[in-house]
Amino acid sequence: MAENTPETKDANKNKKTLFIAILALLLIVNGVIYYMDYREKQELEAEINSKNTELLETYDQLNAISAELDAKIKEIEALGGDVAELKQAKAELEAEREQLRRSSDIAQRRYAEIREKVEGYETLLKQKDRELVQLRALSDSLYAENTNLKTTQNILSDSISQLAKKRRELNEKVAIASRLKAENIQIIAVNRRGKEREDEEYRDRQIEQLKVKFNLADNPVAPIESKDILLRVIDPNGNVLFDVATGSGTMMVDGREEFYTAKQEILFDNTGQQLTFLYEKGSDYEEGIYNVELYADGYQIGEDTFKVK
Repeated sequence: MAENTPETKDANKNKKTLFIAILALLLIVNGVIYYMDYREKQELEAEINSKNTELLETYDQLNAISAELDAKIKEIEALGGDVAELKQAKAELEAEREQLRRSSDIAQRRYAEIREKVEGYETLLKQKDRELVQLRALSDSLYAENTNLKTTQNILSDSISQLAKKRRELNEKVAIASRLKAENIQIIAVNRRGKEREDEEYRDRQIEQLKVKFNLADNPVAPIESKDILLRVIDPNGNVLFDVATGSGTMMVDGREEFYTAKQEILFDNTGQQLTFLYEKGSDYEEGIYNVELYADGYQIGEDTFKVK
């Protein structure tokens, strides 16, 4: 059995002190390691939270830019501008946004690339804003010019309509003024022996042939041209003396088809020329008043009457 000497007691005491010191040192080391782990974990969590916040902000920013791109595309298309570049940027943005949505652990390098593209999108939008200002100004200018053109066109249309109306009125006046007029109308009865008699009343036996003579009055407005001069002899019952064998036919007067007794085709030369119709009825004349009417170009140029008793 060892002797419990003072030297032995001191040795045991030293061993105990060393053990306590080592234990304390281990505790301190463990504490430092734990603290370092804790700090590292806190910093990592802070970095992840910060990164997630930036990702969310970037995603929201991409959403806002996407909506603004849509608006710009619609407006520029409406103004007739080129939207190919905007549509391409929109497609790329949608791909980047989808990648952000699917990956919460995106690499820092890729994230930086996306952030750089976001800045590019923003720059593109600012550029398109300047283009839109120009397009709006051009659109306003074109609208104002179009309005002025329409106003001018309306004024010209009114002027043309007025000119056309005045021209129609003038043509109507010229047409009326250029109408022929028969004057000095003579109704002469020619008997079987060829003797002529001019009177207001005739007996049937005195009219073997009916001669109608007249002059075409001078008219400086009327053109020198071929004319059809038509004779209508109307009996007391209102019937036109009519015989196709002697040259009778039909004509249009005021939109109506009417019979005529005889026709001559002449060259009107504006010399006061004298015309003569010689009509042989071939049957007796009833008693009563007969109307003699002369026509040219569908209107009446003269008339007279005679009586058979």
